[in-house]
Amino acid sequence: MGPVTMSENRQTGRCGRIIVSTMDLDRTACYQALLARDARYDGVFFTCVRSTGVYCRSICPARPPHLHHCVFVPSAAAAQAAGFRPCLRCRPECSPSFTGWQGSASVERALALIEGGALDDAGVDALASRLGMGERQLRRLFQRHLGATPIAVAQTRRVHFAKQLIHETDLSMTQVALASGFGSVRRFNETFHALYGRGPSELRRRHASAAAPGSGITLSLRYRPPYDWPALLGFLATRAIPGVEVVADDTYRRVIEIDGALGTIEVAHQPRDAALRVTVRFPHLQALPEIIARTRRLFDLGADPHAIARTLERDPVLAPFVAARPGLRVPGGWDGFEIAVRAILGQQITVTGALHAARRLVHALGRPIDAATALPGLTHAFPGPERFGTDGCATIGVPRARAAALTGLAATAFAEPDLFTPQRSLEDAVARLRAAPGIGEWTAQYIAMRALRENDAFLAADVALQRILAVGGVRPTARQLLARAEAWRPWRAYAVLHLWTAEALAASSAGETDAALTA
Repeated sequence: MGPVTMSENRQTGRCGRIIVSTMDLDRTACYQALLARDARYDGVFFTCVRSTGVYCRSICPARPPHLHHCVFVPSAAAAQAAGFRPCLRCRPECSPSFTGWQGSASVERALALIEGGALDDAGVDALASRLGMGERQLRRLFQRHLGATPIAVAQTRRVHFAKQLIHETDLSMTQVALASGFGSVRRFNETFHALYGRGPSELRRRHASAAAPGSGITLSLRYRPPYDWPALLGFLATRAIPGVEVVADDTYRRVIEIDGALGTIEVAHQPRDAALRVTVRFPHLQALPEIIARTRRLFDLGADPHAIARTLERDPVLAPFVAARPGLRVPGGWDGFEIAVRAILGQQITVTGALHAARRLVHALGRPIDAATALPGLTHAFPGPERFGTDGCATIGVPRARAAALTGLAATAFAEPDLFTPQRSLEDAVARLRAAPGIGEWTAQYIAMRALRENDAFLAADVALQRILAVGGVRPTARQLLARAEAWRPWRAYAVLHLWTAEALAASSAGETDAALTA
């Protein structure tokens, strides 16, 4: 079956309200996916059933409704705004987050900001301003691509996260309300009664048991398969900073710091459930949504591998790489400043040298974590920009020029807290990053790719890319690479990872190391 396509259409919800006012999903393709319980479209669309008043995922195990009872919408927020309630069997809150909005990069950036809490303390007008557009324009884009307003999307995410906590943890209802961002327990209860017709405690299908001290909160984060866990874990393992990160037993562990508090995350693969199992140990429940959002970005859980493959496999050089690793993801970063520091430290030296410098930096400037609560091998948090003094880098053996760049970068990041957040466009993000000390074009694109999750970031001057795309021993120039990569839009970052992965195998056999492979 081909991809779900968009067509001009108007459908009404159970209560007669317009669900998608300008664009709608192709009904035939969606219904075929529903009948097949096709996991490729889990999270791409939701099925609202007029006869029952519920909305479901494409993989719902319930008996499929007749087509004339179905209304297909592009988001859970659209379904809830039209008066439908979530299905208790397929649990829409467990569907993989979908962020690959090919029709609008602005919507994708807005979703990333919303996931990071942009609407918690500010309104839609402030969000629109950050994206360089008016509030009405942003609302139109959300209505067109998601069938709901930005506020509705944020509220639906909060409810879904709360319901996941109810099902998958032993937190009390008060703790669930606090952890999912509800302002009060009363508001939490009212929302669940209105949406589900019952209180939140009635939705818990199992008896809560006392958690072992220090065991943390464990959640399953779904993705759209395939997912190349070995490649992503190998990428992180090669670059793991001793004391901050540990990759062992097919599991990733690291120290995290948010608003001055320290904790840890532990991430393992659950291939049978198409999910990652994440265990969070952190002293403040209110930080849980941000921790989960950062973890999703770190492991690129919002990618649509099928859409990416359809574009990249058209290139005869990329096609065999895509076929060999169809679930390859772009590894993100826990923190944008950390990614920038890593990139600067890795300029023109080996992976081993960059890691030694990062380890010295962490032990000199990073905050130590309590040994009683830390996981084995984890000792320090990566230092934030506020911990870099005027001579902080010079005392740990970093060359003077690089130390000056790091100190200047820290000062800039401290003065501009949103430096490493999504900007109005990739070009704006790169230009702003390049204005910071020590950041050139390659480094800016690298930060955009990993920290800002810009799917179309591209490192045209990268030596590894030029070498693997050489023809007859002649390497393409940066300008020639940019011209060729036009056909890879909007997934140029994934093309970079495919080429890097192929080049890493060749480089390891030849004993070579490039800057592309060190940061």
